[in-house]
Amino acid sequence: MADETSAAIGPLDVRRVMAALPHRFPMLLVDRVEELVINERIVATKAVTINEHYFAGHFPDRPIMPGVLIVEALAQAAGVLAVESLGLLGSGKLVYFMAIDGAKFRTPVEPGVLLRLEVAFVQKRASVCKFSGKAYVGDKLAAQADFTAMIADPPAA
Repeated sequence: MADETSAAIGPLDVRRVMAALPHRFPMLLVDRVEELVINERIVATKAVTINEHYFAGHFPDRPIMPGVLIVEALAQAAGVLAVESLGLLGSGKLVYFMAIDGAKFRTPVEPGVLLRLEVAFVQKRASVCKFSGKAYVGDKLAAQADFTAMIADPPAA
């Protein structure tokens, strides 16, 4: 639900995504943020291309995006939502997966599609957040999961 601290921003390009996340190629799985409502939800996209490194082996005769990477893309979108909502941009804080619940995969995600990532806060605290996410190809639900993440300092070098 919206409150007085909710504000919509977007679209955000890949440079802004990279400012919020530590991930880089080949693990950066969010290309763009279409809309981000502070303290509420995010809609982001991942262009799934045949050039993705995992398609060489998953599966060569019928390439599909691994389900675990779809969930990772949802988690990265949640990371952007958390960083923007909690004012963590530039703080050095990281968003770490803690739990994944109820993951379901509904349809294969093949090269040449735009994967739409929709993630919403379920619960938000200063150091632990819960999210619900769905990934779509067009209007078709491809995957869904609920997950929990922890906000923390990066490990010491």
